[in-house]
Amino acid sequence: MQIQFKATKRDAQGTSASRRLRRAGQLPGIIYGASGDALPVTFDHNELYHLLKKEVFHSSVLTIDVDGKKETVVLRDTQWHAFKPQVLHIDFQRVAADQKMHLKVPLHFVGDDVSPAVKLGGCMISHVANEIDVQCLPKDLPEFVEVDLSALEAGQSVHASQIKLPAGVELVLHGEGDPVVASALKVKGAAEGEGEAA
Repeated sequence: MQIQFKATKRDAQGTSASRRLRRAGQLPGIIYGASGDALPVTFDHNELYHLLKKEVFHSSVLTIDVDGKKETVVLRDTQWHAFKPQVLHIDFQRVAADQKMHLKVPLHFVGDDVSPAVKLGGCMISHVANEIDVQCLPKDLPEFVEVDLSALEAGQSVHASQIKLPAGVELVLHGEGDPVVASALKVKGAAEGEGEAA
């Protein structure tokens, strides 16, 4: 799914210029990285606000039409107002078709309701992580990664390294070993709890 939206170059920089833009329903932002300098731009606030509500917007390669010139980017950072539903600033990073990029991708869990842990073991399945770090070329970026829990047994966990990733996509681990993404936890019954207490 290709998401494309428009932006305009902005010349005026600084806090008061940004405040004026926000009052006019505009959202200041920046496009940086890869080839080219950092490019200050403005977006239509409401359009971006609605796009940010879509999960796919956070894990997709996006196209920004800046005054007729197309930039291929990924979302890197958003600053939100402390209490108003307002985006204050947004950052995008350019991506090159032939360079691997690093991005967080959402996890979609399936099959937990039919797993032996739930059906036979009386377990609750806890989703410990809702996204993983991956590295791939822009063309291989998945919108989400599916985690099949249908074979999960009582007391077992699924680790990041056990997730089946699409072709061309690698898992990125950050030195904390192999994190758990979901686990089957026994739900203690009242009677069982009393027996242990005695």
